[in-house]
Amino acid sequence: MTFHDLQLNHHILKAVDATGYSEPTPIQAEAVPAVLAGHDLLAAAQTGTGKTAAFTLPMLEKLARHKAEGKRHVRALVLTPTRELAAQVHAQVRTYGKFLKLKSAEIYGGVNIYPQTKVLRSGVDILVATPGRLLDHMNQGHLDLSRLEILVLDEADRMLDMGFIHDIKKIIAETPKNRQTLLFSATFSPEIKRLSHTILHEPRTIKVAADNTAAERIKQTVHPVDRAKKADLLSYLIGNNGWNQVLVFTRTKHGADKLSKRLSADGLPSTAIHGNKTQAARMKALKAFKDGRVRVLVATDVAARGIDIDKLGQVVNFDLPEVAEDYVHRIGRTGRAGNAGEAFSLVCIDEKHLLHRIEKLTGVGIEKVLVEGFHPDPTIRPEPVKKRSNNRRRGGFSGQGYAKPRHGSGFKNRNHA
Repeated sequence: MTFHDLQLNHHILKAVDATGYSEPTPIQAEAVPAVLAGHDLLAAAQTGTGKTAAFTLPMLEKLARHKAEGKRHVRALVLTPTRELAAQVHAQVRTYGKFLKLKSAEIYGGVNIYPQTKVLRSGVDILVATPGRLLDHMNQGHLDLSRLEILVLDEADRMLDMGFIHDIKKIIAETPKNRQTLLFSATFSPEIKRLSHTILHEPRTIKVAADNTAAERIKQTVHPVDRAKKADLLSYLIGNNGWNQVLVFTRTKHGADKLSKRLSADGLPSTAIHGNKTQAARMKALKAFKDGRVRVLVATDVAARGIDIDKLGQVVNFDLPEVAEDYVHRIGRTGRAGNAGEAFSLVCIDEKHLLHRIEKLTGVGIEKVLVEGFHPDPTIRPEPVKKRSNNRRRGGFSGQGYAKPRHGSGFKNRNHA
């Protein structure tokens, strides 16, 4: 199948051809016809599967087929959990719709609201927005969604995790009941299923990957290491392996800044993005990373949502996430659009319970590789882990330390080249 088989008009196909893509991904091949046929959609697709184009292409096609009467108004709304993702989605809307006479805009917090107000008052066909800033505009009378035709919830699971459910419900209450609604999520969690029952009408269900599983094309590796040696090991891996574009995740904003400064001091140009940075600073840092002016981008989970970089080769978990599902989202920044990718996790003894949760969630035992010169100290004992409601300690690596794992623990005592 090619994009020419999806009943898209020649203006959209011309834009698609300009991107170099000729064949739709599985999610695109299923979603585009379903959306064009007018169905609501419940789609489970992990990052890197081409899901943005899966709703952008048919959305543009439907709006182009039927011109609106009267003053220009919001006909399609895409809600995203973060500013970065809103910018990424809007970029694709502009890419695929550049030969169409449709006007689009992006609105989100962290920037001056007045330029956004001016754009909204001039009229737009397609709006990409974060829930909070969208509600601000609605409450101030800058926006009317009464004639909305298509509503898209992108990364709906993340929006629920971030506490946007009430904002989403307020926004949906201002839209027509006969709208077409497309809900995209990395997983079909119980919360997503409950939401879908309330906002979707007889939806088509598409599932292109098993729930909560990491993409098979991503090679995953754990490097056991003492916490105090993590930064040294990260610098060694980047320099020794000649990685030119690396996305590194930390758990805290302070940790991101500290690590970025350390890497730069080691001769590895680095920058950090997190929630305390202004939107302008975050976009500037991301652009510098994409352009190759910095070698390492250190990010927290929220700030990294929506980062879409073609052929990003390596993702490193400097700290494991507290929530296992975030691991899937993190490593999904690499291995996108069919490309191969690598995900490395630097895991100290105190994080073994977090690794256990990740392996249980994904159903994959991740390979453990000891790096010569960075073997963990076997005398270090883990800090006590807070007990869960079932009073069971979360296990992890076999034995008390990394140096002498028991048989079958998954460690391989080989040097990292």
